Formats: sequence, C-alpha cells, structure tokens
Amino acid sequence: MELLERLVTVFAENGYFAVFIALLLCGAGVPLPEDITLVAGGVIAGLGYANVHRMFAVAMVGVLAGDSAMFLLGHHYGARIRQWRLVARLLTPERYAKVQQKFERYGNRLLFFARFLPGMRTAVYITAGSTHRVSFLRFFLLDGLAALISVPIWVYLGYFGADNHDWLAKWIRRGQNGLWVLFGIVIVVVLVLWWRHKRRTACASSDSR
Repeated sequence: MELLERLVTVFAENGYFAVFIALLLCGAGVPLPEDITLVAGGVIAGLGYANVHRMFAVAMVGVLAGDSAMFLLGHHYGARIRQWRLVARLLTPERYAKVQQKFERYGNRLLFFARFLPGMRTAVYITAGSTHRVSFLRFFLLDGLAALISVPIWVYLGYFGADNHDWLAKWIRRGQNGLWVLFGIVIVVVLVLWWRHKRRTACASSDSR
C-alpha cells in the first residue's frame, strides 16, 4: 500500500496526465505494477480530484498506447530490437525462448492472455511485433478486449475504495486472484458460444443436403 499512497499523491497533484505517463511506463516494462497504477487513478477520482469515467477513458488510452508502442517498435526494428540494452534486460534469451514456447502453445491468443501475465506482457508484445506473427489490427483488437476486462475492474475498485484503505487493500488482493477467475469465465463463455455456433453451422449444412 506504500506504493499506492505514493502514486495517489503524485496523481492527485498532476491529474490525468500523470496517470497516462505512468501507464506508458508500465507498457514499456518499467517495474511499476499496472494494477496498482490503475487503482491509484481510481482513488484520486474517488477523492474528488478527477472524474472516474474520464479516468477510465484515460487509463484505456494509456494502456493501449503503451502496449501498441512496444508492438510497433518490435515490428519496425525486428530482431535488432533485442540488441538494445534496455530491451535486452527485459527480453533475455531465456525469456524470449519462453515466450516463443507460449506462442507455439497458444498461438495469437497469447496476445489476449498476456494482459493477465504481469512480468511477461511487454516481452510478449515486443516478440509478437519483431517476429511479425500477427498484424497490428489483430493485436490491437485482442489487447483491447483484454484491457476492457482488467482496466475497469482496477479503476472502479480504486474509486469505490478511496475512503477505506483497509477495504481497498483486501479487495486488491482478492481482485488479483478474482481477475483470473473472471478471465477463466470469459474463456469458458467464448468456448461455449464457439461450440454452439459450430453446432448450428453443422446442423444447417446437414439440413440443406
């Protein structure tokens, strides 16, 4: 909670711009937890320093801009980006190999899963861009769908818990676990819808014969 309090102080003094810059840094792999940053943005809205709905919009733009920047840098510079000193620290040969294994296992769906993998997110986006595995539009859509799950949870959690730090700390811990549960539910729903669509298509094909 010490980091949260520091971020709240900085954000309260500097407003939306500070939140946006902090989220860009999160996207660039700076060791600043994105979830705590989003919660801090929600807290200052709850304390009256910002509008919570605008904060959500700013947070979405900041998150997507940071992620997109990493993807586009990788896409533009290709394998050369791994020679950059800062990127080399973030994307070590071991981590690069691990990301490649995950791509082999999950395919482009990893770009959706990556939002729920702190510590791996930036490495996944840079790798996806540098290997030209997916178009920018597909990346943006997958990342945007994942962000629509995680970003509002953290921002509005901070907003509703702004005046009760004990409650907020408890729900941050629960939220970090609960987000995985929600993520699992979304996956199950998507699979069920996909299965039903496939079944209807198969039935329609058999009826037309």
